[in-house]
Amino acid sequence: MNDISNINKDGLPSTKSLIKATVAAMAASAVILVSAILPAEYGIDPTGMGKALGLNVLNQANASEAETTPVISQPVNLLGGADSPVWKGVAAPRTNTMTLTLLPRQGAEIKSPMDAGDNFVFNWKTDGGLVYFDMHGEPPNPAKDEFTSYWIGKDQQQASGHFTAPFEGTHGWYWQNTGATPVTITLTTNGFYGDLYMP
Repeated sequence: MNDISNINKDGLPSTKSLIKATVAAMAASAVILVSAILPAEYGIDPTGMGKALGLNVLNQANASEAETTPVISQPVNLLGGADSPVWKGVAAPRTNTMTLTLLPRQGAEIKSPMDAGDNFVFNWKTDGGLVYFDMHGEPPNPAKDEFTSYWIGKDQQQASGHFTAPFEGTHGWYWQNTGATPVTITLTTNGFYGDLYMP
């Protein structure tokens, strides 16, 4: 038996039933929006239904696709102004090993003439004793006590690194034996630089 309270005299739904249907449709739309559309399109999942239904994956796929296809209107220099990551040498790289022995409290240097930009990888170590060292450089024809220190260490047994000459001149190390017995230092270099020598 039909409920005639929802039908008016012309056989159409009553205003009350239309309002109920509209409210029900709005509620259903809100549920669909919160549980399906927001998680799938925007990654917003306040109810957790998007994750339960697997809809969050759709938003993640859209985001990763956008990340892998960037739109770049102009070339971008990722080197921060540098022209090239390649340093071009004139001569072939070289490798050297030198040793020197220092008596207690004695100091000595090993240096190399280098042009600005010349570079090498280095390692030095003692035979067990401790030394003070100053890695430094000076320009051609320096004034008295004109030099630039790059790395100073006390009571060290070894050091390794990579060095690029910031200016033309001589660059190298000064070591001093800080112990009470003789110490031998072995220096190994590899790269682009002039002859190693002891002043």
